[in-house]
Amino acid sequence: MTLSKSLYTRGIQCSKSLWLKKYSPEVLTLPDATALARFETGNIVGDLACALFPNGREIPYMEKNFAAMAELTREWMDEGLKYIYEATFIHDGVVVMVDVLRVTPEGLEIYEVKSSSEVKDIYLHDVSIQRYVLESLGYSVTNCHVVHIDTSYVRGDALDLSALFSIVDVSEAVDALMSSVPAKLDEFEAHLADLDNEPSIEIGKHCKNPYECDAMHYCWKVQRNIPDYSVFNIFNLGSKNQIELYDQGIVRIEEIPDGYKMTSLQRQKVENWKAQRTHIDRDAINEFLSTLTYPIYHLDFETFQQAVPQWSGISPYQQIPFQYSLHIEHSDGTLEHREFLAPAGTDPRYALAQRLIHDIPGNVTVLAYNMSFERGVIEKLSQSFPDLAEPLRAIHANLRDLMVPFQKGHYVTPSMNGSYSIKYVLPALVPEMALAYKQLDGVQNGGEAMNAYAKLTTMGAEEQERIRCALLEYCKLDTLAMVKVHQKLREVITS
Repeated sequence: MTLSKSLYTRGIQCSKSLWLKKYSPEVLTLPDATALARFETGNIVGDLACALFPNGREIPYMEKNFAAMAELTREWMDEGLKYIYEATFIHDGVVVMVDVLRVTPEGLEIYEVKSSSEVKDIYLHDVSIQRYVLESLGYSVTNCHVVHIDTSYVRGDALDLSALFSIVDVSEAVDALMSSVPAKLDEFEAHLADLDNEPSIEIGKHCKNPYECDAMHYCWKVQRNIPDYSVFNIFNLGSKNQIELYDQGIVRIEEIPDGYKMTSLQRQKVENWKAQRTHIDRDAINEFLSTLTYPIYHLDFETFQQAVPQWSGISPYQQIPFQYSLHIEHSDGTLEHREFLAPAGTDPRYALAQRLIHDIPGNVTVLAYNMSFERGVIEKLSQSFPDLAEPLRAIHANLRDLMVPFQKGHYVTPSMNGSYSIKYVLPALVPEMALAYKQLDGVQNGGEAMNAYAKLTTMGAEEQERIRCALLEYCKLDTLAMVKVHQKLREVITS
């Protein structure tokens, strides 16, 4: 069968996904920049966690020669080596590489390292296949552990690995899964034995749980032609209504029967879509706009995260702001623009906070789209830097959310596909702005901005300057887009 632990857990999520990975990988969606950055983080965390188990040795990866890796593992175990990283074992076509293997007189201990902040159910399946292979080879596995990042850790001047990582004994939970492993392997083997016929698995909640499957485009769009806006957008994936309609062959919104039981907001979405009409509640929009006073400071942050905090006072996966754009809109329509982008390689927070309170007075309307994000960033800055807390909290108190009219359904048009995300609102209201993003060079979305800034220190001077310009242009467009959306709402209530 030649299954790895990653292929096994893929099969746990969906056996069709496993078959496609083995026999039709060309139909799978390639990982984007965000996914690649996540893989890189996983490698960094895995290497760092080995320091918790000192004086071990790592089995070198030998592509297509797992037998040699397994033989070297046995040799090192026979030598009495206490810790082996990437210890490799093979049984009946299943290959597992244990992140950290501890060899004791009583038996073997498994340590599975994850860059996640918690123990997820899928990790237990990951550990269970490792234990199954080891025990099938005659070894005694005494304990199983998952090593993950502890987000409550706050870095001091030096990195404390024992505080950064949490080691969780999952032996009991893995015990409960062990009896199901042989049946799962038989199921996977039966599917993989048929090279010419992919498994017939329906789409459903498993397509996004525990991970969004890289076969979704193939299964949803290519094979079933699921529209971009469908019953899956009206009803939560896996909900009773969604399952009921899909089981009846109803996918398109226009096929939902009149009188079908749903919430008032869901009904509004369905009726507007069927009629292909735009719903505008001018009174509600006017009430929202009346809470905004000129000049309006349109604010947008760009942030990045570190699994392993690089600077003092930062926790794993904390949102670290490195950039902002600020468009100041005056009552006569004139605009001012201010911006900040931190230098690479240094903690950007204090300098950004200083510039922010310089650029934004304490008594003005500050407008953000989905302001909970901006509020969270500002609140964290005020906690980190008490000397700047008062003016930062004034900005925090003055934040207003441009998303509200769309979130509450005061402005709904079919091309928003039932969403109030700026990703859909902007092209619906200001289509020329959506085109402007596509014309950007180097950075076109928040994920690319985050990854680009994180890698600035690895670039040469010329490339670094090009990316810095791209970051500034992207963030500037974000707040200009907010200005345009706000102006469109003003036009709506006066037209």
